[in-house]
Amino acid sequence: MPEILYDIPVKDIFDHMETSPAGECPVCAMRKKLDDDEVAFAMGPSYMEDDIRLTTDKIGFCAHHMQMMYDFENRLGLGLILNTHMQHIISQIEKLQKKGRSPGGSLFHKKSESAVFEYTKKTSESCFICDRIQNTFERYLVTTLKLYEKDDAFRDKFKSCRGFCLEHYGILYEMAPKHLHGSVLEEFTDDLNKVFLDNFKRMQDEVSWFVDKFDYRNADAPWKTSKDALPRAITKVNSIQLPS
Repeated sequence: MPEILYDIPVKDIFDHMETSPAGECPVCAMRKKLDDDEVAFAMGPSYMEDDIRLTTDKIGFCAHHMQMMYDFENRLGLGLILNTHMQHIISQIEKLQKKGRSPGGSLFHKKSESAVFEYTKKTSESCFICDRIQNTFERYLVTTLKLYEKDDAFRDKFKSCRGFCLEHYGILYEMAPKHLHGSVLEEFTDDLNKVFLDNFKRMQDEVSWFVDKFDYRNADAPWKTSKDALPRAITKVNSIQLPS
């Protein structure tokens, strides 16, 4: 039963990719769905729960998810979250400032990072939403590999999809030997390599024609599929999903 719970959203994403003009990476789409769901959770009634607020006060949010929370337009909720999170930061910084700097390093011992820097770095990089997403996102990736292995219909969808972004191509390539073996691993690697490179080249061709369209000699030529090439190319290169 737990695996089936992951099968359903992964299959739904690949089904959607077949008809979506912006479907340049199904793994990006999986990540975006998790982002949207978890931001909605963070900005919903959960922020009034004591245990959630204690956690968000301590961990905070990364820049990406903070921007999404701001765009969610629950200004009061975000204000309450930021208010107590900042109070927590102030209390921690005050404690660290009172301790002062640690002694510098010697000739033979490298100077360690200051406690203030360690705290600010850790807090800036930690994220309540990232932590909640990570396990599910990894399960989605494993499920993608397992569905390829056991489901012929899914394998066909995988081979006919519009490829993957650079980051997620690399992640799937690296993960595959841990979950697939023998001939299945070889077939998956061949299909993954082909679907990635064929579609990356397709995307580059679309960007090339987008650029060529600015040549006055091509002013009356059709855009073909290149009118929204830039946001889709950004998905391919940087794993960012922008509106077309």
